[in-house]
Amino acid sequence: MRLNEIDMEFQPIIVLVTAPSTEKAREIALDLVQKKLAACVNIVTPITSIYLWDGKIQDEQETLLIIKSRSDLFEDDLVTAIRAIHPYQVPEIIALPIEMGTKDYLDWIKQVTRTYS
Repeated sequence: MRLNEIDMEFQPIIVLVTAPSTEKAREIALDLVQKKLAACVNIVTPITSIYLWDGKIQDEQETLLIIKSRSDLFEDDLVTAIRAIHPYQVPEIIALPIEMGTKDYLDWIKQVTRTYS
């Protein structure tokens, strides 16, 4: 189902975050779900990340979090919660809009994440 058929005020997102370990990823995931900032977090491990940091190419094993949330929670709440726990100086926190999905799954994301009045 296309999003415009569901609710124009509701924009579900997928947020990608890398963490240095499965333990740290679990800590972040539990915090986000407990605070209702995420409906679900998948933890994928191990992944290999190759990136440039401090002028050197790094080749590291990391863990990937795939977070299902809402755009209205991203900037202030979700990012703040992740930064409070995350050990990296510059953690990867990027959001992608969910353009399509089943109505029941998208409704579930909306229902289990916190709302503001």
